[in-house]
Amino acid sequence: MTTVPHATAPAGQGSEAATRNAGIDALRGLAILLVVLHHLALRLPLKQGLLAEILPPRVVNALGYNGYEAVFVFFVISGFLIATTSLERWGSLDRIDIGAFYARRFARIAPCLVLLVAVLAALHLAGAADYVIAREGQSLPRAIGAALGFHLNWYEGATGYLPGSWDVLWSLSIEEAFYLGFPLLCLALRRERWLVAVMLPLALSLPLTRAALAGSEIWQEKAYLPGMAAIATGVLAALVAARPTPHPARLPALLLLAGAIGLVAVLLYEGLLWRSLGNGTLLVLTGASASLVLGLHWRAAQGRTTALPGLGWLRSLGRLSYEVYLTHMFVVFGIVALAKAAGSDPRHAFAWYLPAVLLAWLLGALLAHGFSIPCDRWLRRRLLQPAAPVRRIGAPGGVDQAAG
Repeated sequence: MTTVPHATAPAGQGSEAATRNAGIDALRGLAILLVVLHHLALRLPLKQGLLAEILPPRVVNALGYNGYEAVFVFFVISGFLIATTSLERWGSLDRIDIGAFYARRFARIAPCLVLLVAVLAALHLAGAADYVIAREGQSLPRAIGAALGFHLNWYEGATGYLPGSWDVLWSLSIEEAFYLGFPLLCLALRRERWLVAVMLPLALSLPLTRAALAGSEIWQEKAYLPGMAAIATGVLAALVAARPTPHPARLPALLLLAGAIGLVAVLLYEGLLWRSLGNGTLLVLTGASASLVLGLHWRAAQGRTTALPGLGWLRSLGRLSYEVYLTHMFVVFGIVALAKAAGSDPRHAFAWYLPAVLLAWLLGALLAHGFSIPCDRWLRRRLLQPAAPVRRIGAPGGVDQAAG
């Protein structure tokens, strides 16, 4: 597989020490913002409010109803970052240290996940509204096993939707199931061309696998293969980014333009695209996301790392995306309860959105800095042996981070 022919990094340097890509952070921030807005819009609709009288319906819909699409953007980014940081750390994907790979994933994912499941279990046992698992055929022990065993999407497909704070774990189940097999696949195939031969059909299968599940809304939304197809698209983008082949100086800008057009088209004109392309619309989305991350990566490689002004808040939201994703439903349920208790006019529902986003960011920041980052560092110190010097990609790739 591709060996990265660049300068070595200090021994034991993890992906969290790599230079951040501000553009990818902002893209991830946009994705988590759309997820939070979507879950608010399902409960405090914007369509009948004052905002709908000011903004075009297409824009209102884009703000409130693109959470599912945002998760697929997360999948692409996650695939790109995991493959890129693996190349930075080990120089080639066929040299992945499987124990270290799993240890890093465990240290990053497990603390927040276990804490969330413990809190949700306590709320269920306390009978808290919005948190009780009451659907026939479901139980707290099975929900806990599904969440910690990365098959909550499968459990929901078999039994129905879980309460909202549990439901968000469907995307984590897909992502982590992919990464359980990813290093094994890299070590088994040994050659980049064979990895591409597996990843490319998987990436292109997205419309077909989703269409094949049309008989079940839950399965169509949350089955493994469509989500893994999006992650595979990110992995392919990382393999392209790692190749030393020169490219035209304007290529990053062209990729960013194409990616932005594709993303805006899906977010604003999704109905039209679905009527003409059907499930192929999601392929436009994943292709646009891959184009954006590749363009941002190569732009940084050219030394153009200046962040756009005024987007610091969005980049911060992106850096906290894992923590915000896991905990934002607590804020959503709280804000909705406050709005109802206050007798809020449905036409003024938009007024609750900014406080909700700020509180979701604050809760994510408190969780990250007070719990998940210290736990991550503590676990890595105990699980990882000091590493030999590693080869790194010259361009920044971001940090090891899950999406949802």
